[in-house]
Amino acid sequence: MSGKFEEIMAASKLSELLQKKDEDHTKKVIVWVLAIIGAVAAVAAIAYAVYSFFTPDYLEDFEEDFDDDFDDDFFDDEDEVE
Repeated sequence: MSGKFEEIMAASKLSELLQKKDEDHTKKVIVWVLAIIGAVAAVAAIAYAVYSFFTPDYLEDFEEDFDDDFDDDFFDDEDEVE
């Protein structure tokens, strides 16, 4: 009878070890997936920062030219009316 009990205990310990090993494997997979996602996000952020740094801002030049032309024409017309 004690032989059966020892076999049951050994089987339960083996089952616990296998379950623990499976949980550890699942945790490792999750950590690796999150690490890969984080690395891809970091590379994308760096690429966007480099792109925005080296891309010239054409809109800023256009707004300055437009404001200068508009202000000159507007004030010139008012001076002539008076």
